[in-house]
Amino acid sequence: MNLAKSMYISTYMMLAMIVAGYAIWMLRLGGNPIGWSGVLLTVAPIMMVIGWLMMFKSSARTSAHFPLLGVLAALGSLMAALAVVSSAAGPLVLALALSGLVGFIIYAYWYSSFGRQSSVVLKVGQTLPNFSVLDTDRKAISAKELTGRAAIFLFFRGNWCPLCMAQIKELVKQYKEIGDNGVSVSLISPQPHRNTIGLAKKFGVDFNFLTDDRNKAARALGIAAPNGLPFGMQMVGYRSETVLPTVIITDQNSKIIWVHETDNYRVRPDPDVYIGVLRQHGLIPAGFGEKWS
Repeated sequence: MNLAKSMYISTYMMLAMIVAGYAIWMLRLGGNPIGWSGVLLTVAPIMMVIGWLMMFKSSARTSAHFPLLGVLAALGSLMAALAVVSSAAGPLVLALALSGLVGFIIYAYWYSSFGRQSSVVLKVGQTLPNFSVLDTDRKAISAKELTGRAAIFLFFRGNWCPLCMAQIKELVKQYKEIGDNGVSVSLISPQPHRNTIGLAKKFGVDFNFLTDDRNKAARALGIAAPNGLPFGMQMVGYRSETVLPTVIITDQNSKIIWVHETDNYRVRPDPDVYIGVLRQHGLIPAGFGEKWS
């Protein structure tokens, strides 16, 4: 199933671009404006949203299924159907519009959801299993060395993932307050090590920027995602197996007090939630984080 999703997203985005380009071309040639505008409406809005997320990496969450975009895609298909029924456009218009609508539905309801099973080892109340990752100097460091105080572990797919980067940006904005309260933050990814180093240099905050070499830690924690990488990105150095986005919070005794196993890659928890969890467990001062309660 993961391989199918890996192939799907790359194929969908390529075909959506082709359909959008063809619709614009036909409109410029004087094709039926209702029919071809309808085709464009089934693919252009979702492309614009995904493009915005990829370019600006400023939001770690969207609506789960993009209801407004779904309405626009359905409206576009209706416009195409009316153009064909009135003989103002040929059947190709309707075929392309329906393919755009179906492609969007598959993306919003099937691709976006991981359909993941909860990890059997990441349970609230249990001790965080030990694992080993690499710091920016390629030194092996264990989970035990990252705990001993309140700690946030954020497992993310890689620098290529715009929602992951937005999630990290949000956490970085809180770095001073979190650090001043003695909370350790570890950002862990199975991406190429040079990308981890680049990320650490980019943000320059006192977080642990760590590489999960060959995804060993993710496998040990039951959060690995075989074939989770969009097809084609292997050419820029990423491995096909990645990690399912996951946030773990532990107390000073390495006990897990909160876990978020992201199931829709476009819906990540707000870092304000982390503050609330830490405050609830007395791991940060009672006054800090009250606005998030």
